[in-house]
Amino acid sequence: MTLFSYKTGQTLAHDLDVRVKCALVCLLSVGLLNTGLLGILICLGFLVFYLKKLNHTLKDLVRRLFFFLFFLILILLSRWATLPGEAMFTLLGITLTWQGLISGGQMALRFLCIMLLGLIFTATTRSGDIKAAAQWFLGPVPFVPEKRAAIMISLALRFFPLILHQAMEISHAVNARCGNLEKNPVKRMVHLTWPLLKKVFSSADNLSLAMEARCYCEDRSDPEFSQSGKEGWVSALALVFSAGLILVNCL
Repeated sequence: MTLFSYKTGQTLAHDLDVRVKCALVCLLSVGLLNTGLLGILICLGFLVFYLKKLNHTLKDLVRRLFFFLFFLILILLSRWATLPGEAMFTLLGITLTWQGLISGGQMALRFLCIMLLGLIFTATTRSGDIKAAAQWFLGPVPFVPEKRAAIMISLALRFFPLILHQAMEISHAVNARCGNLEKNPVKRMVHLTWPLLKKVFSSADNLSLAMEARCYCEDRSDPEFSQSGKEGWVSALALVFSAGLILVNCL
């Protein structure tokens, strides 16, 4: 079980129609991209609170998203050191500015909120429902084989947690053989990525053989969607919340 795996539950997000959840993710993402620091912090607090309902504590999120958080810190530092403005202090010939700190912080927090939003979506939605929604959305698009595209999206979502799990197993195996003592970062990367690529391609081959053995074809019955009756007021609430995030930036 990885951080991005589906978890059964009785939360509001579990009950919503998957098509509505896709629209809400897009709507809230637009609100995040057009709000300021206060709006981002409000949204971040809401997302962390909801993740606690899914049994994801803040400590667990920091531990399991360590490399993503490290990437966000790099974004913050790069904006802090390159954006011109009022100087805070100079370090090793690099002038760090207040404007760079604020801009970098906002950008990093936006990425974090969008990541957590996607995490809630994947943790409360089965991959089969995501496939059905992708097929439904792509159906009206001309020259796009929606069934083939939907199964590709579904397989990618199923493989992503598997790849993370295999990467963790390989990392533990390398460390058990004192691979963590290797000082050359290139060798350490090769020792991790080469076995991981072999496992991923082997799993993909096994999956394709299994699908062929079961006579899989694209001609399948269209998916059925279940609605809980809560979609209307939840959509209206999300629209008001997104509009509020944008208005906060105007104040």
